Amino acid sequence: MTDTPPTFHHPIQQHPTRKGITMHARTTSKLLALTAAAVIALTGCSTAASTTADTKPAGESVAIENGWVKAADEGMSAAFGELENSSDQDVTVVSATTKASTMIELHETVENESGEMVMREKSGGFTIPAGKSLSLEPGGNHIMLMDLVNPIKAGDEVTFTLTFSDDSTYEFTVPAKDYSGANENYEGGDTDMDMGGDSK
Repeated sequence: MTDTPPTFHHPIQQHPTRKGITMHARTTSKLLALTAAAVIALTGCSTAASTTADTKPAGESVAIENGWVKAADEGMSAAFGELENSSDQDVTVVSATTKASTMIELHETVENESGEMVMREKSGGFTIPAGKSLSLEPGGNHIMLMDLVNPIKAGDEVTFTLTFSDDSTYEFTVPAKDYSGANENYEGGDTDMDMGGDSK
């Protein structure tokens, strides 16, 4: 009788490398996801920084052309010129100062109910459109010096500082000139001032 060799049954074993491959794949996927998120975050920060860097303070984008101020012995005077905005965004002048006057306002000239042309403070200030200019002229928008410290003589130079809505500033100096024009009233008062005509 021939003896039959015994048969040994081994339990089925898991592939020795399958578990490691699965874990490695999961880890790689997580790393890729984290890397992608980091790249997106850095790109966003870069874009935001670039946008901020490209936005100049309003005061650096504005210049005045053909500026001048009315010569006056006392009382009120006004400054005129062409405010140019070289940026691609609107900018707004909210106030102005000068050592020549203790009180200064941004004014517009409008017709009142009686048909008279009167000057009044411009609500919200002067907005200069992107890439365009704003005219400050007799009979229109102007910078009003309400109470002169000293007489302003023709040929004198007067320095002004404009403040914008972003708190930036722009300083400029303009000459004083004599000129004649029609009288206009300041709204709310009886004071007259020559605000029309051409400068001499």
